[in-house]
Amino acid sequence: MIVVRTQRKRRTQGIGRSQWAPLVSLFLAAAGFVSFAASLTPSASSASSASSFSRAGASGAIRGRVELRRVPSVSERRPNVSDLGTASHRDLPDRLRSVVYLETAPRGAFEQTETGHATLDQRNETFVPHVLAITTGTTVDFPNSDRIYHNVFSLSKTASFDLGRYAVGHSKSIRFDKPGIVRVFCEIHSHMSAFILVFSHPFFAMTDSDGRYRIDNVPPGTYAVIAWNEGVSSDPAPVTVPNGGIAELDIALR
Repeated sequence: MIVVRTQRKRRTQGIGRSQWAPLVSLFLAAAGFVSFAASLTPSASSASSASSFSRAGASGAIRGRVELRRVPSVSERRPNVSDLGTASHRDLPDRLRSVVYLETAPRGAFEQTETGHATLDQRNETFVPHVLAITTGTTVDFPNSDRIYHNVFSLSKTASFDLGRYAVGHSKSIRFDKPGIVRVFCEIHSHMSAFILVFSHPFFAMTDSDGRYRIDNVPPGTYAVIAWNEGVSSDPAPVTVPNGGIAELDIALR
């Protein structure tokens, strides 16, 4: 089991639009977003540790469990006038789910990605899901399912955009062509945030509510596996996938 000790940044609430840029820039640097994007580029080590797709044997899988030793905190939303005297009913972002991925993929994997569509909903003043993992070329729809206006934006280097304000029943879309991590916010509601992890290869998986994951269709070879949760990454953990077999790997984050 790999145990990684990390420190988390305190989340900022109630921030004005003009103050977002410097704070987000500091967050991106602290979370190591540049190194994440760099890890998606094929390297010589990936070629030596795993066969190319054309020469690979029977594909295998990597499975295991990610244990979070410290559960991320949730930012509370500011109450609206309509909420006073009533119980709060809203979806809490699922911060227990992590993303597990190969640090470097076999040569040939970067030509195997397929474009598609994904959805990051805005519901009860929450981005749903809180973490979205996609491949490059994917178009993400941002529908507004609330009765109030939202304004989705990002200042990330991977993808910087501002969708403007739009009402319930409307949706806007962005295509993500560059690998990396995109931090998403709402300009109107500072407690709303989400992550979009963009990969140039298909060797990644989201954990379930119990922290279990499985990466399928992995060619036989030795790889380095990384677990990510709320901007915190584990150290690369080595694992060897046998020909047509399953490799077991558990990782702990704290």
